[in-house]
Parts: sequence; C-alpha cells; structure tokens
Amino acid sequence: MRMFHLLLAALLAVVSGCNKGGDSNDNNGAPSNLVVTATVSTDNSGNVSFSASANNAVSFDFNFGDGSSQTVQFGVTTHRYASSGTYTVTVVAKSSSGQTVSKSVQVTVSTTLSLMWSDEFDTPGAPDPSKWGYDIGDGCPTNCGWGNNELQYYTNRPDNSIVSGGTLKIIAKAENFNGKAYTSARLLSKDKFSFKYGRAEIRAKLPAGVGTWPAIWTLGNNISTVGWPACGEMDIMEHKGSELNKIYGTLHYPGRSGGNADGNTRIISNATTAFHIYTLEWTSSLIKISVDGDLVHSVVNSPSIPFNQNFFFILNVAMGGTFGGPVDPGFTSATMEIDYVRVYQ
Repeated sequence: MRMFHLLLAALLAVVSGCNKGGDSNDNNGAPSNLVVTATVSTDNSGNVSFSASANNAVSFDFNFGDGSSQTVQFGVTTHRYASSGTYTVTVVAKSSSGQTVSKSVQVTVSTTLSLMWSDEFDTPGAPDPSKWGYDIGDGCPTNCGWGNNELQYYTNRPDNSIVSGGTLKIIAKAENFNGKAYTSARLLSKDKFSFKYGRAEIRAKLPAGVGTWPAIWTLGNNISTVGWPACGEMDIMEHKGSELNKIYGTLHYPGRSGGNADGNTRIISNATTAFHIYTLEWTSSLIKISVDGDLVHSVVNSPSIPFNQNFFFILNVAMGGTFGGPVDPGFTSATMEIDYVRVYQ
C-alpha cells in the first residue's frame, strides 16, 4: 500500500508538471480567436466604439484607416472620424512574447458638421474689425523680419488689404516704406475668434511672383505665455512663388519646428490663377491638411503635442525670407484673394 501511494504521488506530480508547462506555453504563444466589434454612433458625430479580444493577447494595435492609430492594453477604445466614409480598420493583437495575429473590419460613418463661424468677405471696405486685427511693422526690435528674415513691412492700409468684389485681397507691393523695400498685410483673428477642433475651409487664389510667400495658418492662443513653438502652429497652406503650384501643409511643435517641421507637400494646378479650397480637419486624435479634398499631410494628435487647445487664424503674404527666398528684381505687386474662411464643428 505504501508503494502504491508513492507511485500515485509521483504520477500526480508528473501530470501537474505537464499541465503547468502547457499553461505556460499557451500564455507565451501567439494570440488566437481575435474578435473585433465596432459600434457606430447614430448621432452623426463620427464616433465609433471598438472592442477587441483574443486569447493570450496583452495589447491591441488599432489602425483606424484614416491615417491614425492607437495601442490599447485592454482592447477597448473610441475613435472619432472627421469625415463621412467607409474605413478599413485593422487590429493587431500582440502576446507577451511578441507574437501577433490581425483582423480587419470595415466601418461606415456619417458626420454632420454645422457652420459655427465664417467670413464671406461680402462687405466692401476694410476687413471686418470684429473678426480681424493686424500685425503691423517688421517685427522689430524683438523679432526682426518676423523671425524669418522677411523683407516686408506690414500695414493696415487699404493699399495692402481690402475687401472688394466678394473677396479679401492681401496685396504685396514693391515700395520703400519705413526702411523696407516691400509692404503687405498680415491679418489675424487673435482675441476675436479662436476654435478647438473642427473643420476649417478657406477658398483662396494665391499670388504670383518669385519671392512671394503667402500663408493661411493658425497659432495656439497661449503663444503670449508659452512662446513658439510650444504654442503649436498649423500651416493649412504655404506657397513659394519660386515653386509654382507646390502646396505645403505643416505642423510646428516642440521637437518638430522650423527646418525640422512635421509636414508634406502636394502639387496642384493653377494655384495662382484659380481658386482652390484649403482644408484643416482637426480632432483630438488626428489632424489632416488637404487641398481640394486631396490629402497634403496628416499627423496623429495626442496629449503630448500642443494641438488640444484653441487656435486663431493668420492670413498673410510675406516677401522673401528663409522660406520665400530671393525676390524677383522685376517684382511690382501680387495679390492673394480669399473668397471665404469657414469653420464647422
């Protein structure tokens, strides 16, 4: 009987050891039985709730199909799509040993945004003072050349900015003015209008001429307290007269600013002879810059970069500088026309 008990104990120990080893192998093996569900919000907000589960998974990588992605530990997250459409969402489940399994699902979302602010530039005369102010001068003494060795002196004269014929006209001129060889205008909505998230559309025709540097862009409201680039900058459109039809879309923030900025370009036709629509789509998870519906650049938004606060608009035409480059000696004048600025949320 004693021998029987010893044999039974040994057998149980072997079985127990095998079972333990089996559990270990399961935990360190590839994930299996990946299940992904998506629930689309019915309020036309663009929100979709995702849930993913899998055996042996310790994290889930979501690619939402709109240029943004996210890693979550427990497989549950919500994503907001800025535009209506059908998106292919790919989820990769990962085990503690680094092995993966993936699955894709499609989601169709509908988003409805309402116009919450605009300027249609329909009233002739000076730009609406309730919506626009001016930067005046050459940036000196603290920021000469506006930080970019620009050559113009900004004014609030009708010679340089005027509303007529249903458009805002920002006019750069070759003329001696307060020690500068060029004049222009820089309008901004600072302290008058700012927004956080949404869709901004600007319909514009760009100036022609080598050395011109038109820009439609935004800065964080807190620039006065934290400075640049900590405040963040979103350049919806920049153009060089020396690189005709190349549209720049760029973000500046700590670690990615100036010559190391986060941006891209797209070539279009007739940038200086026809109107085009320049668009910013901005959510807490994604920033997209487009022209005529074609993507120029996208950046995944997160709390680690300064694009989760209010921003204000800037509309200007600079001359020369580190971006605009040398100005054509024969340059006389050039105009950026803006048909409207609209913000939807």
